[in-house]
Amino acid sequence: QVHLVESGGGLVQSGGSLRLSCTASVPIVSFNTVGWYRQAPGKQRESVATIPHTGIENYAESVKGRFTISRDSAQNTVFLQMNNLKPEDTAVYYCNLRDVFVNSWGQGTQVTVSS
Repeated sequence: QVHLVESGGGLVQSGGSLRLSCTASVPIVSFNTVGWYRQAPGKQRESVATIPHTGIENYAESVKGRFTISRDSAQNTVFLQMNNLKPEDTAVYYCNLRDVFVNSWGQGTQVTVSS
């Protein structure tokens, strides 16, 4: 089983920034796609940012221009830099590593943005 450790969540005021990290127990280059998802109470899980290996990153329209996904293969870590945060960004954020055979999720980290 792949172990994913998330960190970086917390409470921030509107307009602030946070950087989420997700470190995997296996090489992230083993996966076709890595990304971040989020889920707010009463809402379905949504994709925030994904990037396939050797591909172009894909962002939800609501976060374009504000969030940036990146990865450090040497550290087996995926990052999500979140700038100009808004109250509507409040959610539990989950990192995801996926390929044909496995679909691994982090335990989630709470991001709360106050107005």
